[in-house]
Amino acid sequence: MAGSAPHASPQAAARSSVRVDSWAWAVRLFKTRSAASDACKAGHLKVNGERAKPAQPVKVGDEVRALVGGVERIYIARRLITKRLSAAAAADCFDDRTPPPPPRTEAPAAVLRERGAGRPTKRERRLLEQLRGR
Repeated sequence: MAGSAPHASPQAAARSSVRVDSWAWAVRLFKTRSAASDACKAGHLKVNGERAKPAQPVKVGDEVRALVGGVERIYIARRLITKRLSAAAAADCFDDRTPPPPPRTEAPAAVLRERGAGRPTKRERRLLEQLRGR
């Protein structure tokens, strides 16, 4: 097997950097490597504050910011991998520095009128607006 590509373990540990799209896919930030590459091209992946192209190198200790599902996540690379691992093993490859989401604010319940009750009177409308906080 002289022509086969090397697998993760010994050579990945010896590498000083890996491609950001490959690393983001391997640590399960994205479902596919092409999705990770597309995120780079769209500017959703940043390495140390700079927009990253798919081939940008990631080193141990680098900060990787990823916009995933509308939420910016902040990771510090602890281990460099190029092959996709189990979720538990992938979690050991980065420190998650994403701040917790802001607390949810309670919205008032929707005010529903009975079907067939007709239009609200001026007094009822004012009460509804007061309940809604307007």
